[in-house]
Amino acid sequence: MSVALTGAQKAALVLIQMGGASASRVMAEFNSAEIDQVTAEIASLRSVEDDTVSEVLEEFKRAASRGMAAQGGLAYAQKLLEATLGPEKAAEVLERLSSRVQVQPFEFLRRADARQVVSLLTGEHPQTIALVLAHLRPEHASAIMAGFAPETQTIVARRIALMERASPDVVELVADELKRKATNLITSQEMSAVGGVEPLVEIINRADAATEKLILEGLSEQDPELADQIRQLMFVFADITVLDDRAIQLVLRGIEPATLATALKGADDAVRDKILANMSERARDGLLEEIDLLGKVRMSLVEEARSRVVQVIRGLEESGDIMISRDSQDEYVA
Repeated sequence: MSVALTGAQKAALVLIQMGGASASRVMAEFNSAEIDQVTAEIASLRSVEDDTVSEVLEEFKRAASRGMAAQGGLAYAQKLLEATLGPEKAAEVLERLSSRVQVQPFEFLRRADARQVVSLLTGEHPQTIALVLAHLRPEHASAIMAGFAPETQTIVARRIALMERASPDVVELVADELKRKATNLITSQEMSAVGGVEPLVEIINRADAATEKLILEGLSEQDPELADQIRQLMFVFADITVLDDRAIQLVLRGIEPATLATALKGADDAVRDKILANMSERARDGLLEEIDLLGKVRMSLVEEARSRVVQVIRGLEESGDIMISRDSQDEYVA
């Protein structure tokens, strides 16, 4: 491994590769000290070499296999993930980690600028160019193809169309030769953006209320400015006032009346008015009556209910059903 990483840094890398939803569920199993450590590493990690990321994931898989061997090996590890995340999410995590570790041919070109790849391939045999483009993402290959002369494009396009199978040994040989040639060309492109504030916000946004509170409280103690930055990027219950009426109505359809009543207990007038204004008179009267009947409610229950409301809102935003404007300077078109 080209860079020595601490255990917390490795854990942060694995969580980032899992994605926000899965990572937040795993972090819910950590104690407060572990959450503080890993959260700080996720926020501070900016870029890590692709090889280092792959090595960390491979180490994770080996550790899972070795550590769980007495209890069932990788099969047990899969059961553990399923118990924590559910069958579907566990399958996603295992598939993502597996595909991430398996380095594909010409992986070193994946983040290279199209113009750099054109320079690298200029002078190569058309069959070599065709082989490379056939292994890259279509949109990337298209941008690279556009950089060649029309006659070269025609020849390469024909060779791609006629190409059926290539010997793995030949592919590896070509990849190794191009990688040596590309050392100086794409060095700056071999760093992957793996951490930072945005991935951390994504993880926190999907965490339960208790985990979210632990993370933000820990960050507030260690780095108040970073904590403020994260809070500004997060959608919280009080931000309901920025939603338009249509969005509010969609949100209300996905929330149980009892949950909404608890969430509104002690809420700001602006939030309460925004919600009540988007309810029918009958529903509004019923909600107000339920809020009064609740009496005193523990703050922890109120926070949990508000977290559920926010999760519904974030889910609607992810599905594209609503849009949350986080910038007052946004422009609109008719």
